[in-house]
Amino acid sequence: MPFHIGPTELIIVLAIILIIFGVGRLPEIGGAMGRAIRGFRREAGTEEESTTKKESTEDKESKEAE
Repeated sequence: MPFHIGPTELIIVLAIILIIFGVGRLPEIGGAMGRAIRGFRREAGTEEESTTKKESTEDKESKEAE
């Protein structure tokens, strides 16, 4: 893993984020990030399902051709 972030670096990054956005906006930012991650996972799951369905359809077609 190329990035080794220790506890000191993590605290510094969080302090900078706190300074930039302020305490009032942190819950809003956290909620937006959570929604974005859930949406990404949902779409990634949909992509995996469609890929699996496509592969199974191709397998059926190749078996029928034989």
